[in-house]
Amino acid sequence: MIESAQTERAALEELLATLTPEQMSQPKMIGEWAIKDVLAHLSEWERMVVQWYETGKKGKTPAVPSAEYNWGQLPALNHATFLKYRDAPLTEIQKTFKASYKKILKTIKSIPEKELFTRKIYPWTNNNLLAAYFISATSSHYRWARMIIRKAVK
Repeated sequence: MIESAQTERAALEELLATLTPEQMSQPKMIGEWAIKDVLAHLSEWERMVVQWYETGKKGKTPAVPSAEYNWGQLPALNHATFLKYRDAPLTEIQKTFKASYKKILKTIKSIPEKELFTRKIYPWTNNNLLAAYFISATSSHYRWARMIIRKAVK
């Protein structure tokens, strides 16, 4: 799981390294999003998953995916994230993008394997593996981002 996250992240960062700041900040490259908005989106989901885990670890039940939105409202949640960060400068988003990745990777590495791959340890995960949330916010999300960014810059 960690290796997959690192591999997918490296591939995404390799693609990002080929882009200019102008390309990354150009509005409406991916729907209404700029490429920098995709990075903000990834960072926000990494942050949310870490927060869910940390809240659950304290014996509390986090609002998943958020206090304002349920799983059926993901498009609205993602749009709210876009609105929250769309005016942030690229340099700030890049800094957050790096920091959130370090945090989620450090968090994953700190979790015992049994905890990641045993169902119902945390009530908030329902019948899902804890690992599924981390995979969704890392390797799967990085692969998705790479695909849509590659398509946008063609």
